[in-house]
Amino acid sequence: MSTILILLIGLTIVIGGILAFRLHAFVALILGAVAVAVLTPSERVQRSAQLEGTLRSVIIDSESELVLSPSPINNWESHVLVAEVADSVVLQRAGQIVENVNLTEWKQENPFESTATPDGDEEKTASACYRLRISRGFKESQLALIPAGKLDAAGSLGKQNFMDRLTDALGSYCGKLAILIVAASIIGRCLLDSGAADTIVRRALQTLGEKRAPAAFMASGFTLSIPVFFDTVFYLMIPLGQALRRKTGKNYLLYVLSIVAGGTMAHSLVPPTPGPLFIAEAFNVSLGTMILGGCIVGVISSSVAMMWAYYANRRWILDLPEGANETGDSERTSPVAGTPVESTDTVESEADAYHPPTGSLPPSNAPGLIASLTPIILPVLLITLGSLVNKSGDHLAGIAVSESTAAAFKVLGNKSLALLISAAFAVLMYVKVKRPTKDDFAAAIQDAVSSAGTIILVTSAGGAFGRMMRQTSVAELLEGLPGTSPVMVVLAAFLVTAAVRTAQGSSTVAMITAAGIFGGLVTSGAAGVAPIYVALAVGCGSKPVAWMNDSGFWVITRMSGMSEKEGLKFVSPMSTLAGLAGLVAVVVAVLIFP
Repeated sequence: MSTILILLIGLTIVIGGILAFRLHAFVALILGAVAVAVLTPSERVQRSAQLEGTLRSVIIDSESELVLSPSPINNWESHVLVAEVADSVVLQRAGQIVENVNLTEWKQENPFESTATPDGDEEKTASACYRLRISRGFKESQLALIPAGKLDAAGSLGKQNFMDRLTDALGSYCGKLAILIVAASIIGRCLLDSGAADTIVRRALQTLGEKRAPAAFMASGFTLSIPVFFDTVFYLMIPLGQALRRKTGKNYLLYVLSIVAGGTMAHSLVPPTPGPLFIAEAFNVSLGTMILGGCIVGVISSSVAMMWAYYANRRWILDLPEGANETGDSERTSPVAGTPVESTDTVESEADAYHPPTGSLPPSNAPGLIASLTPIILPVLLITLGSLVNKSGDHLAGIAVSESTAAAFKVLGNKSLALLISAAFAVLMYVKVKRPTKDDFAAAIQDAVSSAGTIILVTSAGGAFGRMMRQTSVAELLEGLPGTSPVMVVLAAFLVTAAVRTAQGSSTVAMITAAGIFGGLVTSGAAGVAPIYVALAVGCGSKPVAWMNDSGFWVITRMSGMSEKEGLKFVSPMSTLAGLAGLVAVVVAVLIFP
């Protein structure tokens, strides 16, 4: 059975299961993963693992010599890759082993210009090369160099039965994401229950003033959607938008769309929200890099979305919902009056149970702005500092430090530990501000962990589904397409994500699906593009097109008082424009900083 047909069967089961049979996302993803795993021949599984283990930094200077060295692109990453290669490697031609060989180091003085590494050091890109003599007649496109250990692992994987491969993948993703998601869920819950989230929004409004309220709403929505689900952020902020509309008598549509402009982009681009957290893991992108890149692209996308918001506000008028009460709260109902909002996306609808405090006056015991922002900023700071420790462990951002200091920063910069520390601070802030009883405290933490449990299941199932799709050797199929280039890979990742998102409504499932298709191609280096760019393109592709099969669409329309027609006219174009703006930013980055 062809790779394309296997992929189509898997996608049909997942999308059809969610849309037609209303299956829980976990069940649909597992069923799709089982089908793909059963249909994939063991030879293809083995071949996909070999492809992912292939070394890509290969330079051939003649038909009789193969020189393995760091390529001029992504110098420091390639240098690390080469330095970690075992002496024993396997040379392949068209998938067949040619010979087992041993590499011997061949020193060449200054073969390339010196470049700056992330450690802040000046380093020669090819200070040590490896020379291997092979038979004449080989061309670069015909060769694959694979460490012997990787080849053995690929053979073992090909011999596993489909359920072992599936459960191993499920457990792998659960182990990588569980602590991160639980910590992020606790942070979000404590920000809301302590009043810290409310403090951030109100302080932004006070600082920027009434005339710049849309910018305050966008910035607050973006910031809060990093650790908190977008649905919850919208629940929190819409009463403030309604209160400001009653005060000014205008610009209600602008206030609503500005909340959406900031919140939705952070939701798809900046960890530790589950979607971007997952794609960072799937594409082997460090959390610090994903946060930085997501913030940059997210700000660009949100700014373009704000242009649409101002345009729409000048052209159309949105009235306050009839159910809005004196405090600015409105009735939370689904399209069928009196029933809760039914979501097609389990991951994104966990926040529906939260009902934020209403009213226009800030709580008297709410934490200050610095304390409120600390749980959001602290993990970013720790992860960034940890990433600045060099490989030898004696420099931090180019500054000489003791080994113990460097080791401490490296440990604190571990993404799981950084988020746990931030969660502990958020819990302490919540306890200090609210003084909850033991029962209330236990209930709050239990709700946060229970919510995280469902998310862990869905993201782990999505990871397993993606791994099974990668094992169909789809990366090799994509690599063989004519005209494949870094920009084309980025565009293809965006389009695939957008197609799945539009079809079934869940941005998280769309990102998971795209990661499964493109993960192997990107992480193996075959695509020739930095993984961060493809991860960001996938995040942007999860925005088009928001419409009635999206739980967030119903939250926005029902809470704001929009009709379905108004939602399609106001929200759907904005989400599409935001996603396209992010794609353009990523493509420009690929061209300028390949």
